[in-house]
Amino acid sequence: MSLTDLDRSSDRSPMARLSDALGERIVPLAWANLVANIAIVITGGAVRLTGSGLGCPTWPQCTDGRWTTHPEQGLHGYIEFGNRMLTYVLVAIAVACWLAARARRADHPRAVRLATIVALGIPAQAIIGGITVLTDLNPWIVALHLLISMAIVAVCVRLLDHLRGPERPATPESVVRLGWALALAGAVVLYLGTVVTGSGPHAGDENSPRNGLDPQLMSHVHAWAVYVLLALTVALLWTARRRRLVVLQQAVTALLVVELLQGVLGFVQYFTDVPALLVGIHMLGAGVFAASLTAAVLATRARVAAPVKDAELVA
Repeated sequence: MSLTDLDRSSDRSPMARLSDALGERIVPLAWANLVANIAIVITGGAVRLTGSGLGCPTWPQCTDGRWTTHPEQGLHGYIEFGNRMLTYVLVAIAVACWLAARARRADHPRAVRLATIVALGIPAQAIIGGITVLTDLNPWIVALHLLISMAIVAVCVRLLDHLRGPERPATPESVVRLGWALALAGAVVLYLGTVVTGSGPHAGDENSPRNGLDPQLMSHVHAWAVYVLLALTVALLWTARRRRLVVLQQAVTALLVVELLQGVLGFVQYFTDVPALLVGIHMLGAGVFAASLTAAVLATRARVAAPVKDAELVA
């Protein structure tokens, strides 16, 4: 950097310099966005699985007239309040990523739009989380809360693919259609997973309602949807191998591994009366599945790699 450039940099506002600095770290920030949004699924699951869903019995305050938890609320209050505080961490990461995207919009034009969706999704999730508390953990709203998290995870993966996804050629229309069918099946599996959870134990509080459906029946319905998902995944993997689509083959292989692990875990849960620890691991798997599914579907579409600056090589 020349002296003239240094002089110009020093004349810029602190916010502009911060934006430039964040712009040089856009890829690590996009990764942080993804990891944080999967992590909040795990901590949210821990709230429910420990029976702490009403540890803070109101919203936006923790209790009437108090924003923080009270010792009288015990461990459940600390767990629920701690999960609420993590939302601010997500907001900080999302805002930083949005500022970075704004600074690099000339190089990555879609990044601002994608980062904006993530940034707006987090406060929307906070509001939905508040509604779940105000409705005493209504299982349908809890399900919506989780599904939106899965959608945000998908957008985070789309942002990373836009920034640093592998270069790949266009694929035949039949492959693209198969990818969309896979995405639809994956969405159905995720939805039915929330229905199964809403019909079983681990409501988040001993007095919280269930959705009234037969958990055994819904488990079988969920399993059949998984079989369809596996069939589509194998079909897409076979197509990728036959057409020598290396990037697609790698992405679908990773997805298939995640699906098989989730499937085994689901069967173990079913035959061991749904222990809380396994449910928590299954929720982590759901976040990883949503990310892997998105990556596989994106791999059916063409992408030409954009020029990458040296600072972006730090992922």
